[in-house]
Amino acid sequence: MNMNKKKWISIISIYSVIYTMITLLNSILYLCNGIYEDPSGNWHELDRAMILVIGIVAFELCTNLPVKPLIVKYILAYIPSQLLAFAYVWFSGLREPLAKTAYRDIWINFTCLFLLLCIINVAFYFYKKRRKLA
Repeated sequence: MNMNKKKWISIISIYSVIYTMITLLNSILYLCNGIYEDPSGNWHELDRAMILVIGIVAFELCTNLPVKPLIVKYILAYIPSQLLAFAYVWFSGLREPLAKTAYRDIWINFTCLFLLLCIINVAFYFYKKRRKLA
């Protein structure tokens, strides 16, 4: 995989946009529920950042494998990266007690993140394919 400057800018841009959207959504949900500060504090922000790094890096590395069809690439990217996210949650439990729903939450959140990345990737794939035909 050729990691040129344009590719790095793309990855960092996707990371920044998704992190910002997730953080804003989380803040809005807290405020709607009458919670004015993140009860998990700064560690929660750093954990969110790391889970997002795991998802985007794994997605980027695995989806560039020379494997067909596209769904197989996604499965090959999803399974090990979800396991890595679970491992990260387990290790964060050494720092502080985990919520009872920690693994369920990371599964839901990580799967949603991964599906978002898949949708973005498919959209770009069809856009590039359509552009080549034009």
